[in-house]
Amino acid sequence: MIAVTDLPLVNALLNGTSASLLSAGYYFVRHKNIPAHRRCMLLALCSSLLFLISYLTYHFQVGSVRYQGAGWTRLVYFSILLTHTILAAVIVPMVLVTVTRALKGRYDRHRRIARWTLPLWLYVSVTGVIIYWMLYH
Repeated sequence: MIAVTDLPLVNALLNGTSASLLSAGYYFVRHKNIPAHRRCMLLALCSSLLFLISYLTYHFQVGSVRYQGAGWTRLVYFSILLTHTILAAVIVPMVLVTVTRALKGRYDRHRRIARWTLPLWLYVSVTGVIIYWMLYH
């Protein structure tokens, strides 16, 4: 069984997994391998969903964790945290719309929003790992 204290690492691993799958999905769509693209993106969605469940579980039990750094790293941390938090809230409906359009076969509309969804989702996933690193290492 996973202890509550292990969940931040689990969250970082799930965010890293999402970022890797998103990158692979982008590679596959650019190389016209749509089945591989679809698998990667659906797995990224699953990884992000598992992250959200784990993140909420951790913070319901532990509360917030204060950043202990000082000086310029504090400014960097809070700048990353602010953009990460705002975009994490924005990305959820964007991902749902993007995935829904793809599953319904509305590929022209899917592509239009996916051009925005992918980089934002990737940013949120990568900055999630950075935030973990800055908080716990």
